[in-house]
Amino acid sequence: MRLRAVLFDMDGTLLDTAPDFIAICQAMLAERGLPRVDDKLVRDQISGGARAMVSAAFAMSPEAPEFEALRLEFLERYQTDCAVHSTLFDGMAELLADIEKANLIWGVVTNKPVRFARPIMEQLGLSERSAVLICPDHVTKSKPDPEPLLLACKMLDLDPASVLFVGDDLRDIESGRDAGTKTAAVRYGYIHPQDNPDHWGADVVVNHPLELRRVLDDALCSC
Repeated sequence: MRLRAVLFDMDGTLLDTAPDFIAICQAMLAERGLPRVDDKLVRDQISGGARAMVSAAFAMSPEAPEFEALRLEFLERYQTDCAVHSTLFDGMAELLADIEKANLIWGVVTNKPVRFARPIMEQLGLSERSAVLICPDHVTKSKPDPEPLLLACKMLDLDPASVLFVGDDLRDIESGRDAGTKTAAVRYGYIHPQDNPDHWGADVVVNHPLELRRVLDDALCSC
């Protein structure tokens, strides 16, 4: 079936949001007189959410008495400063332009709550271009469940088989596969050092956003 739309995971796929997460962790450490940590330590934990990032930055178990206060502070800070340093990944602006030039639809399906996701999309000028934004707030089950992708396809009135879903986590690929979309895994995202996108069962694995141009060309030529 001919490709009609491309859906992206947000963090680590469409957008490099790591700089904002890292800046918040480093600021929280500095205000407590604690030394900076390696930025990579935080970056490697992004897929695990606030709990994993705070735990890594402060070398603290989530079961520690003071942990929950730190996690909530992190989220409060992120609510205010979620789009200060975040940007499209290198090559993604060109890819989105190619998608639009080909008269394809693109959108975002993310596990990031809408209170963070929408302001980021608006700040980066992507809200009006994106055909759909699906967050956990819109479904009963988040990725890896197929519900978010099925909802996106329903809202776009598209057969899942005509959609490509791009992500940087096994959950993305599982969600897309179970929803019936084509899937692309990216190696440039927030992938845990012990994980390997080649083992996720995606239809294609790429190292850079612009490598998806070939995937789009192949899909547009197929019937």
